[in-house]
Amino acid sequence: MADITAGMVKELREKTGAGMMDCKSALNETQGDMEAAIDWLRTKGLAKAAKKSGRVAAEGLVGVVADGTRGALVEVNSETDFVARNENFQTMVTEIAKTALGVNGDTEKLLATAYPGSALSVKDYVTEQVGTIGENMSVRRAGSISVSDGIVAAYVHNQVVPGLGKIGVLVGVESTGDKAKLAELGKQIAMHIAATSPLATRREEVDPAVVERERNVLIAEAKESGRPDNIIEKMVEGRIRKFYEEVVLLSQAFVVNPDLTVEKAVKEAEAAAGAPINVVGFIRFQLGEGIEKVETDFAAEVAAAARG
Repeated sequence: MADITAGMVKELREKTGAGMMDCKSALNETQGDMEAAIDWLRTKGLAKAAKKSGRVAAEGLVGVVADGTRGALVEVNSETDFVARNENFQTMVTEIAKTALGVNGDTEKLLATAYPGSALSVKDYVTEQVGTIGENMSVRRAGSISVSDGIVAAYVHNQVVPGLGKIGVLVGVESTGDKAKLAELGKQIAMHIAATSPLATRREEVDPAVVERERNVLIAEAKESGRPDNIIEKMVEGRIRKFYEEVVLLSQAFVVNPDLTVEKAVKEAEAAAGAPINVVGFIRFQLGEGIEKVETDFAAEVAAAARG
């Protein structure tokens, strides 16, 4: 019998996504021949990950966990929304989110960390589940936020089960004030962020490249009016101020009370909390944002199949 090493088993798992014991059996059956082992797994219907890995995974769930002064988010993608309703998938995303909290939302560390109750890393556990569930899945990203004193508030939009949904938000509210009042304010701000998707907490935190791009567009638009350069300059500066009001969290009209900006709402909340309040930052994950989904023509696929 061929000497089957752990490295060979690992390599076969990475190529096929099949379970560890299945890979070991395949290598034993084929005397250690890697290509033959792949074929053996395919004939047994166990090499599912390899066949699925080319598909776009843009569905799935965002998992959110908050624990006092810290919180973490993860986005775990699948191919279809059907899998997102699978209880095993939901449990997996919840456990991955909890694990992310322990590594401060570092995606690379998260993938390398042991999945709870398993000898496998998070990355390898997800790969194994690809073969079990039958769809391509991946941990796309993770993030975390913390405060020295205060609370980290969480909000999940389109919640499927507690802590899991399509949009997840964490917001850090730093203060020595009443924690219940801070939690109430934090939840409202998190809901606001889910709805408005600001680019930054404060004006100075907006990416200068984004501002410059916006300014160039506004200049080009203003020049179409044929007005003098000095007038165009004033027009552009006014529109840039408006741009900041639209994309900066503290400058936005508060969805709970549009008569106030978020900054003014925070200031008013300080009286009830009994101490100054500082919104240190936020993280917002929306499922599938930035992923280019492949649109398929089902009728065309059927016709092509019929033509052989």
